[in-house]
Amino acid sequence: MESPPLIQHEPVMVETVVELLACHAGGIYIDGTVGGGGYAEAILQASAPDGRLLGVDWDEAAVARTRERLRPYGDRVVLERTSFAELASVAARHGIRQVDGIVVDLGVSSFQLDEPTRGFSFAQDGPLDMRMDQGKPQTAADLVNSLPEKDLADLIFRLGEEKWSRRIARAIVGRRAQHPFRRTGELAAVVAEAVPKTRDSRRIHPATRTFQALRLAVNEELETLRDFMPRAFELLKAGGRMCVVAFHSLEDRIVKEKFREWGKSCRCPDSAPRCQCEGRPLARLLTRKPLRPSEIEIAGNPRARSARVRAVERLQVDHEVTSRR
Repeated sequence: MESPPLIQHEPVMVETVVELLACHAGGIYIDGTVGGGGYAEAILQASAPDGRLLGVDWDEAAVARTRERLRPYGDRVVLERTSFAELASVAARHGIRQVDGIVVDLGVSSFQLDEPTRGFSFAQDGPLDMRMDQGKPQTAADLVNSLPEKDLADLIFRLGEEKWSRRIARAIVGRRAQHPFRRTGELAAVVAEAVPKTRDSRRIHPATRTFQALRLAVNEELETLRDFMPRAFELLKAGGRMCVVAFHSLEDRIVKEKFREWGKSCRCPDSAPRCQCEGRPLARLLTRKPLRPSEIEIAGNPRARSARVRAVERLQVDHEVTSRR
């Protein structure tokens, strides 16, 4: 695949993330959503001269772009195209059993939003795609054109937290009866027409939550995140740190609940007659509340406004990560 043009791009709160990871020389780190390579390069700089980084991303264009950006760091970097849920198996292939730090950025990259052919944004008309891994068979257009009205409304409500989901689904089904949706502009226009005009609609485009819901569904992002969390935690050595950058409440809630679970003194099921986990937490919360970008950063990058950063430090490696059920 021909490498995309090399464009320097900094992710949100990069200094905060590097500080939370406590990067140091000789450390081994993983960037699970390498994107434009901004976090990866900052980690490599902070862990110089011999820190190593494994970077993965399920977007082939992102990996190609980052490979060019990080070429000066030579064999300190290994990049692969895969989902961050597969970190454990990828790390094992490269002889990595434990790491000092892991970061994942759960947002859509600026490159993806600014490329109309990817179909993530309604700001520029393009194919209604939204696949991060373009090898996946199902696109956003497939969902919009095939789901029954009730299922479509439920999806938009559950993943987009959109209170007008039923009106939107009704409008979509009515419109697709004439001819199927193929373009982002077509869908955005129908959603905007279905949603009542409010003060919020002047600040946030009426299609924002619907597009979010479709993107999460197409890429199975919440399911992937749930799979990723315990697998990634098992890769951390004692003192290793995990940092997650989320951009909306559904992702952030999954991260918050898992971090809090690991930080509890007792993780035994309620039905257990006595504590069997020795009453010791697995992790120390480094962020009791999510950290947010500064007003200065938001002014320079409005897309950063919804970012939330959480981090934990693993305290021990001799216990299995268990969940309350």
